[in-house]
Amino acid sequence: MRTHVLTGATSGIGAALARALAERGDRLVLLARGDEAVAALTADFPQAQVLVADLADPGTLNGLGRQVDGPVDSLLHVAGVVELSPVSRLRLHDWEEQLAVNLTSPAVLTRELLPHLRASRGIAVFVNSSAGLSASAGWSSYAASKFGLRALADALRAEESEHGVRVTTVYPSRTATPMQEKVHEQEGSAYDASRWLRAETVVSTVLHVLDLPGDATIPDVTVRPAPARA
Repeated sequence: MRTHVLTGATSGIGAALARALAERGDRLVLLARGDEAVAALTADFPQAQVLVADLADPGTLNGLGRQVDGPVDSLLHVAGVVELSPVSRLRLHDWEEQLAVNLTSPAVLTRELLPHLRASRGIAVFVNSSAGLSASAGWSSYAASKFGLRALADALRAEESEHGVRVTTVYPSRTATPMQEKVHEQEGSAYDASRWLRAETVVSTVLHVLDLPGDATIPDVTVRPAPARA
């Protein structure tokens, strides 16, 4: 039984990943923002340890590593927020929230869990986005946070190789999740889940990375929808 610390387990890719790991008997340590999220995660994953932290307030993560017992086999950064806006109308709050949730909190949480990852020669997985590879109009703040997350993972990989900690970034294209529904609302476009990746498809990629033999690593992997069938 392996131990995984996971953010974003209340919805989308994070929820699908938590279910897949729980179903195979692994131990979960899940982060929740408040009482409602704690209650939901406790009901869905009764064997999990649920810790309270607000990723929009990275300071709440300070000391969290002391609440986790023993080695950690994987740290899975899945949580994220998105607010689309052209730079000309970008609100400071939206900019700061996306940087906090998508970039600063993963950095702080990684720092907190590194002793546990080193103890197990474990792996940190950053579920990024295709927006972490290229930025489009209206996506400046979200893409900036994801470009930064890519840099964080690259630096961490170089720093932790001597400790045996592996680091992988997964770049999914658009995925059929509640976040994608919100994106379509902001774009003013119709949402058709069948056009996009399933959350379970992204999860299968993450599981493949987690289950690699110890002599191998995948630094980066991009997941895109298959070509439409005729």
